Formats: sequence, C-alpha cells, structure tokens
Amino acid sequence: MGEMSEVGRLILLGAPLGNPADASARLREVLISADVVAAEDTRRLTRLARDLDLTVGGRIVSYFEGNEERRTPELVEAILGGYVVALVTDGGMPSVSDPGYRLVRATLEVGAPVTVAPGPSAVTTALAVSGLPCDRFCFEGFLPRTPSGRRSRLRALAAEERTLVFFEAPHRIGATLTDLADAFGADRPAALCRELTKTYEEVLRRPLGELARWATEGDPRGEITLVVAGAPVTAPERPDDDTLRAAVAEREAAGRSRRDAITDVATEYALRRRDVYTIVHS
Repeated sequence: MGEMSEVGRLILLGAPLGNPADASARLREVLISADVVAAEDTRRLTRLARDLDLTVGGRIVSYFEGNEERRTPELVEAILGGYVVALVTDGGMPSVSDPGYRLVRATLEVGAPVTVAPGPSAVTTALAVSGLPCDRFCFEGFLPRTPSGRRSRLRALAAEERTLVFFEAPHRIGATLTDLADAFGADRPAALCRELTKTYEEVLRRPLGELARWATEGDPRGEITLVVAGAPVTAPERPDDDTLRAAVAEREAAGRSRRDAITDVATEYALRRRDVYTIVHS
C-alpha cells in the first residue's frame, strides 16, 4: 500500500480495447501505485498487467454488475480512509455501459475527489472509422434485450438526425440489425465495427439491410460496436411569399429588428436570407 493521505481519491482508468500497446503511461503508473484496483474482471486485469510487464502494486478486488451495489460502500470507505482507489473495466472507459457510475456518484456524495486517466473508447473509435458524420452523435449503448422492447426503442429513434452508436452482443446482432432495417429503412448507411484494435478487427460499411443479411447468414463473433447514420434532415415546406412577409412582420411587431426578423424566418424555413429579404422588400 502507498502512503495514505487525509482523504484518498477515485481514479477512473481508460483501458485498451484489446491491443495492450494502446495503454497510456498514466494507466501504467496508476496500476502500479494505486492502493486498491477495482477490476470488472480480475483475470483480464492480470492478463493486461502481464502484457504491460508490470505488477499491480495494490490490492485487487472485483467490481462488476453482480457485486457493485455491495462493494461500492467498501471502496468509498477506503477512499475516505485515505486510499487511492483505481477503477478499470475490461476495455474503454468506466461508466460507459460498464460498471463505474454508481461508484462515481457515491464518491462525489461524500465529498471525495474523482479524477480520470483517460484512454481508449469503443464509442469514439468506432465513430472515427465508420465514415459516417460524427460532429453530432448520440450514444444508445445496449438496446433492450426483449424483441418488443428493442423494437419500441428503435421506433422512437427512427427520426433522430444525429449519428447513433450502439453496443450489441454477437448472438443478438442479427435480430438487432433486422429490427434496425425495419425501423430505419434498409438503405440507411451504417458501419459494423467488430473486435476494434484486435488481431481480427473488421469494419463493415454497408446499408442496414445488407448488414442484417450478413449477420443472419453468418456467425459474427467478438465485441461489436454499431454506428448508424442519423435520419436524413428534411427542410420544412416552403411557405408562399405572403406567408413569409407575414412571418417577418409578426417578428417585427414583437420587437425584432427587420434584419433579425428576416434572419429568423430564413433560418426557420431553411431559406437563404437574401431570398427572404428580396420577398419582403418586393
């Protein structure tokens, strides 16, 4: 154990998705120096430490979905006692569809510090290689496991204009892609990212309908991140000239300058400001 301070802290560790060469220097440092390392899978942590040729310096405890409710108070007590607790999941950032949120909230509630040694993320990695727009995106994580729940969620997301990112298990990916094609349309562009950064990394950039056929006819393996293009942005129907003039006049009456009123109306109807200006002054 390292030397205790008056109050310890929680450090979230971004772990490699599969390639140990992606481990940061800070990850190595914290694994060696932390008093307690809470791991989603202690065997995977041991394997990572071996790959990185380092020895975890503190006590290793398991922290996964099945025991996080019971173990969280123990870890918070250790932090309050002055220990540095590090949290590492099987890959990527804790709390992102992985254990961690409960411990972060509990640590903050007692006034102890939480910090992070950032690292790989399957979400941003898949977005970057997908070839789909990633200036605005929405992370949905795992969809409901029941067919009815999954289809209901997808119907609610069908009009989402941001690029969508999902996690899915190999044995459900065929059914999920079929439901996605039904809800979003078979022609919606997507990218299926499998085993990112690992030896058998594969990225399939195809419409949802083709990906659904590929998944149902084959036997997908490994960890899957799915990136789906957002719904096409449709401009609102252009009103007639009299309606545009009235819309500008209404905004002017409410106190907007004519310049700002024209800009507002042009933005609302996805028109060029110059065209609205010409109509108003004709």
